[in-house]
Amino acid sequence: MTERKTLQLRDPSETAGAAPTIKKKGRGWEISEKRLDALHDRARDLRRHSTEAHKALAARFAKEDFGKFKFTRHTVVGSAILDFVSHPLGLAVAIDEPEQNDALARRRDKSLGAVGIEVLRIPAETILEDVEAAMQPIFAAMNARYRDKQSARREHQSKYGSTPRRPSRGPRRDDRN
Repeated sequence: MTERKTLQLRDPSETAGAAPTIKKKGRGWEISEKRLDALHDRARDLRRHSTEAHKALAARFAKEDFGKFKFTRHTVVGSAILDFVSHPLGLAVAIDEPEQNDALARRRDKSLGAVGIEVLRIPAETILEDVEAAMQPIFAAMNARYRDKQSARREHQSKYGSTPRRPSRGPRRDDRN
């Protein structure tokens, strides 16, 4: 049996607070195109053959109007396949299945946190028993991430000033009659 490859954690002393650098291979990650294609194929297979907990949560997400903060299912981020992720919020929802390796999941969560993605773990049993109860921590995490993003934006604007808007170039071609 082959070993799973996951995002690698670096020694904190090496990074010293620096953000990970974008690599020139593997769509921004240091992953081969062959490995990324295999991950995307696996994610597609997971979307087609989802567990009952994934189906229930996906149905609940479909009913909700999150605006620009929608969640996508089985998305590839780095070398991880995330159950649900909202890229604008930097929030991922992971469904904890009973047969899952917890040590591997914690390591992956830590490496995703290093690139700015917070992972919220919800047990599959909770979703299957009561989807609405499972949605409460998701809503709370979304609100917290939204407030964090707003405060970071305000801090940036106060520090560097707001960016000037591009001047209008007149009506667009579609608007002319």
